[in-house]
Amino acid sequence: MTIHKLATNLNCGSCVAAVRPFLDADPTIRRWEVDTNNPGKVLTVEGEAVTPRQIARHVERAGFKVFGPAGTGEPINPSSDSRSFMSTYWPVLLVFAYSLGIAIVLECFAEKFDGMRAMSNFMGGFFVAFSFFKLLDLPGFADAFQGYDVVAKPIRTYGYLYPFIELSLGLAYLVRFSPLLTNAATMAFMLVGMIGVARALARKQQIRCACLGTVFNLPMSTVALIEDGLMAAMSAIMLAMLLS
Repeated sequence: MTIHKLATNLNCGSCVAAVRPFLDADPTIRRWEVDTNNPGKVLTVEGEAVTPRQIARHVERAGFKVFGPAGTGEPINPSSDSRSFMSTYWPVLLVFAYSLGIAIVLECFAEKFDGMRAMSNFMGGFFVAFSFFKLLDLPGFADAFQGYDVVAKPIRTYGYLYPFIELSLGLAYLVRFSPLLTNAATMAFMLVGMIGVARALARKQQIRCACLGTVFNLPMSTVALIEDGLMAAMSAIMLAMLLS
């Protein structure tokens, strides 16, 4: 009987559920479990003649990664393919392009360009779209988000409330509800989010980014930090414009 302990990015219950069909279907695997509380998200597999590469292929088919034996930096490559930046982050880039395009089109049909209105429309569309993807699998998002957010870690309920806060902010921007309050709340909201993302990046945690929920398997990277930073910066600019 062979036992393998492998570091993965299976950081939540929904991640484990995603790989279950692939691991359970392998007749050479007798038993397996994932310790999501371990920083390495260790996957322990017991079986007859099962290999780390074989396990990595199963995990990859579910959209996740095996980084190597637990406690080492030795990588396991189940295939020679690697996703490019565009193929990895196209969902985020698409939402960004849609939101920007809508804001531009609306300004084109306005009597004159208004920077405040353009930014409000962009941010409104962005928040509404992002909240939509999170709400498609709310428990899964809460699991993934709890893995790195500074508020969601001790208060799991915050992970369930987060998409609704995003949706509320998005609608507030679109209907121009109390711009001063909306921008102040957004700046605080995004700055808090940046702390968790920055900490995860500083620790080089190989975890799933929950910015678009669990619909897409996006790795945590500086893209998430830039996204939060952009929203915080735009809300700060609008606050300054309102107060000037």
